[in-house]
Amino acid sequence: MPAPTAPRFLPLAEVAEILNISISQAYALVRRGDLPAIKIGGRGQWRVEAAALESYIAGAYEKTRRFIEEHPFVGEGVEDPEGRVTPTSPTIS
Repeated sequence: MPAPTAPRFLPLAEVAEILNISISQAYALVRRGDLPAIKIGGRGQWRVEAAALESYIAGAYEKTRRFIEEHPFVGEGVEDPEGRVTPTSPTIS
């Protein structure tokens, strides 16, 4: 018996579950054009192709990577670009 294959299209509820967001947030991603989707059926239900979701996730990782490069974390024990260390708690003498 062949192994079951993953569905090609996902309803917004599944997209929301995968991304750990609300269905409203998934709908907003689609309506803004951030996440490609199709509207099908008499009731106009939205479906997202699994490959499009994976592409969106990969793009989100890339966007996050660029953000981190442009805005490095500066915290306790971490130097800023000028070599200063910013303490996060007061020092006691």
